Amino acid sequence: MKPKQITFDENNHELDNNDNFSPDDRFLCYDTRPGEGSIQGCLTIEKVEVASGKTTTLCRAQEPDPKLGPGLAAASYHPTEDRVIFIHGPQTATGFQYDQAHRFGVSVPGSGSGETQYVDARDVTAPYTAGALRGGTHRHEYDGSGRYVGFTYNDTLMKKRGVDLRTIGVTRLGTPVQVDSDPRNTNGTGFSTLVVQVVAGPKPGSDEISRAAGDSWVGLNGYLAADGRRQLARGFIGTTRTANGASIDEVYVVDIPDENSRPGPDDPLEGTDSTFPAPPLGASQRRLTHTESLKKPGCKGIVRSSPDGAWLSFLAYAEGGTHAGTQQIFVVSPLGGPMRRLSDIPGGVGAEARWHPSGQAVVTTDTAGRLLAVSTADGDSFGHHAVLLDDDGPAPFALVVSRKGSKLAFNRSIATAAGSFTQILVLPYEVGPNGLPAK
Repeated sequence: MKPKQITFDENNHELDNNDNFSPDDRFLCYDTRPGEGSIQGCLTIEKVEVASGKTTTLCRAQEPDPKLGPGLAAASYHPTEDRVIFIHGPQTATGFQYDQAHRFGVSVPGSGSGETQYVDARDVTAPYTAGALRGGTHRHEYDGSGRYVGFTYNDTLMKKRGVDLRTIGVTRLGTPVQVDSDPRNTNGTGFSTLVVQVVAGPKPGSDEISRAAGDSWVGLNGYLAADGRRQLARGFIGTTRTANGASIDEVYVVDIPDENSRPGPDDPLEGTDSTFPAPPLGASQRRLTHTESLKKPGCKGIVRSSPDGAWLSFLAYAEGGTHAGTQQIFVVSPLGGPMRRLSDIPGGVGAEARWHPSGQAVVTTDTAGRLLAVSTADGDSFGHHAVLLDDDGPAPFALVVSRKGSKLAFNRSIATAAGSFTQILVLPYEVGPNGLPAK
């Protein structure tokens, strides 16, 4: 079956590997960053109706300045409400420039009214405020309940001290945070804390990390812990050091308490002039993979979870078999245990997995640019794959699966007389009993 192109304007329509489908699968949200991929120069967040191709502007940058921003990008839909969240840089009237450490999570209604809400509060003036952050957030992602937002983070104050380390945080919505009046500060609609600890120099051979990224929620409702509870968590890629001091990326998971406003045993939730904001009581990170002994060590991509939270998928290099040395999809349990190779694709895969809501398959691309489905069903079909799209067109990227699982959306760079632009295409998908397409 051929994909349907649904955007045609001569500007980019970037899905950016987010949760772009609306709760009813009618719309896809995206940003319009310019050709060089600059978020700073992106002026609008938009949505497109899948059936008609009609586009609606959801937010437009106010008083943009080419040198400052503000910059809007990386949109994701709420799982149950008609609301979209995205990166928003500082308003140019403040004189602050778009930067990884100078951005917020902002949400708007899907109606196109343009009414904005700052989700994560910001307080960069002492005394700092618990529940507010001192830096920039990115990759905002609602959990399955819509009560929490996960994000990556860079701290403004620590960056000024020469310590620019990316880490991960969570905002609990419904608990507004008020901060001091200052042009650099902003109130927020939720209580935000960092949940992962990073250090500038991880001890060789330890599980300490200097960077946390590639993160997403574990399950639609967490994972089933050993004691039978559902545990809220995020999986991510952490950069650590081997015993001989070499940098290596591994899969980690961090358990997150339902209540994130209780201080933990370390530094204050709000941080100090010389320390990062500290994780709340009950936040606990642990390492899941140990690839340092492999011929091609390390893990890559965005760590994605099966809907039930039982498996985390990621990219690593195959050790044996016909396609040894190629990049493939692996899975590991958030409870720990050995990593398990899922895909066995000739030439390897070209993108991390996106899970089908049935939990029976993932979609990805191979290095030849074909769109594939890989079965995750238990039994003989585990790891088998089927080609969904091989039409000699430009390679698909930024894959996303619809909420109900009946559609796949992706980006392609489409050439026109005015240049090449990132467009959105949609492909129907009917999943069979083994996760692969129904015949």
